[in-house]
Amino acid sequence: MAQRALPLPAARLGRAVHTAGAPPEVSGVVLLLPDGETHSLRRPSTFSYAIQLPFARTLARAGQGDGLAVHVVHYRRRGWNTDGDPVPDAEWAADEAVRRYGDIPVCLVGHGMGGRAALRAGGHPAVTSVLAMAPWLPGSDAPEPEPVKHLAGRRVLIVHGTNDSRTDPELSYRLAERTKKTNPDTCRFEVHSDGHALRQHRAEVVALAADFIRGSLFAGSYARPVADAFAAPPPLGLRMPLAAGFGQSLRY
Repeated sequence: MAQRALPLPAARLGRAVHTAGAPPEVSGVVLLLPDGETHSLRRPSTFSYAIQLPFARTLARAGQGDGLAVHVVHYRRRGWNTDGDPVPDAEWAADEAVRRYGDIPVCLVGHGMGGRAALRAGGHPAVTSVLAMAPWLPGSDAPEPEPVKHLAGRRVLIVHGTNDSRTDPELSYRLAERTKKTNPDTCRFEVHSDGHALRQHRAEVVALAADFIRGSLFAGSYARPVADAFAAPPPLGLRMPLAAGFGQSLRY
């Protein structure tokens, strides 16, 4: 007798990451979308969640004065699979953020597969900004290009290491180029000599993420390199080098 398929567990949000002294009223939300696999119907490992927590704590500390809440999204499945399984999970998470906190801005932040999911789900009405780090994107053999028109009206930042051997940085450049044509509020930073995990220049990448999130969610001013990247025409604003020591003067 064939076994009956078990119902698929729902996506869920990890507990909100706060720091001591954070204000009780939440004014903006970051949803962290972890990396994953091309094909896998398994539940994500607990490691994929845990590896995001230090990043989440740093972002929460940077935004504690603004009322920032940070959640890591738990996917239903580990893989992108055929239908982009993490995308409805990200959209559900944005709905859940609105249900919990009210009409407040949401920033989707994803890495690898999560970066692609963040870009795909960026058209959600609550989402005002998207940060895609080393996004995994399809090549020229894809049946159709990745959609970009739904990102109009959002602030979009893509960050990619030039030595990434897992996800092609040139593909993220081409996507940024297409997005910039329909959405001027798009920029892209290159992290020279860094790989997929962006570990070599982690301090600068985290500082860049925190600056972008605070400026986008809470209408603050961006650091000069970020403001310049948004203002510069292609290709300058889409191949902006992330300078060593970025963020050293900012306390997070």
